[in-house]
Amino acid sequence: MNVNFVLDKEWEDKSLKEIVEAPIEALQGITPESASKLAEALGIKNSIRALADCKYVAWAQALTILATQEE
Repeated sequence: MNVNFVLDKEWEDKSLKEIVEAPIEALQGITPESASKLAEALGIKNSIRALADCKYVAWAQALTILATQEE
C-alpha cells in the first residue's frame, strides 16, 4: 500500500507498524510544534496511533458521517 502522499519523506520507507508509532509530525504538513500543541490539547501521546485512537477524533468523524445522512 502506498501511503507516501500523506507522510514526510523520512517516513516513506517505513512499515505501517513503524508509521503508526511515529510522531504526529510524520504526517505531511504538520510541524513538530503544531504536533506537540495538538497532542497536548487533546491529552494524548504525540503519535499517529494516539491521534487515531483519540475519542475527539472519533467523535468528529462520526458526526461528519452522520451529517451526510441527515435530511
